[in-house]
Amino acid sequence: MGRRALRKIKPEIDLTGRLLSYDDLPNPWDAEALFSEEPQRGRPLEVEVGSGKGLFLRRATAERPEHNFLGVEIAHKYARYCAAELVKQDADNGKVLSGDGLRLFHELLPDGALEAVHVYFPDPWWKKRHAHRRVLNDRFLLDVARTLRDGGRLHFWTDVEDYYQATLELIATMRGEGLPLTGPHPVEERPFEHHLDFHTHFERRTRLNDEPVFRAEFERIARTGGGDGA
Repeated sequence: MGRRALRKIKPEIDLTGRLLSYDDLPNPWDAEALFSEEPQRGRPLEVEVGSGKGLFLRRATAERPEHNFLGVEIAHKYARYCAAELVKQDADNGKVLSGDGLRLFHELLPDGALEAVHVYFPDPWWKKRHAHRRVLNDRFLLDVARTLRDGGRLHFWTDVEDYYQATLELIATMRGEGLPLTGPHPVEERPFEHHLDFHTHFERRTRLNDEPVFRAEFERIARTGGGDGA
């Protein structure tokens, strides 16, 4: 099932500083420059890859005001919509990058920069010949492990059991080769209280259709004294 049409963004909504392109990011990376207002400075940073309509970012920025959040969405119209929702919510601790999350991780984010990485309901790329396009591939997982702080967490949810099992198997194989992530740690499904009491719109649709959601967390192992980025 495809995504539903988005509501129009009111022209008076100013997305300046909330909707970013890759060229807007500090290079070399500087989280203090990205979240430069005094209340934002020094907060732990969490990144969501594939923000969609932004429900997770809206909830997370409200529930954890002591953290900063950067959402990444490759579809520009969804990135704009997500940024507009953050503006309407007046969430000063949330921004959206319109671009490729894998590029952000591989080219820009430094070692130990992140408190958490969130990947919810990524495109499963159903056809076998397209499986290499999945977000959760070996290169991205290496970058996740590198960019997480010691004890930082990777959160992964999907409604596609094959994708879930394949990802767990990939991480287990890579762990045998030195990937410094423990898990999967189970994530309990909590009851919802209202129609937006979900992590994402995909979770909402899946659970309201009485279909399963597969959830896991992984934790970054503490670095050794040698300072190895991996």
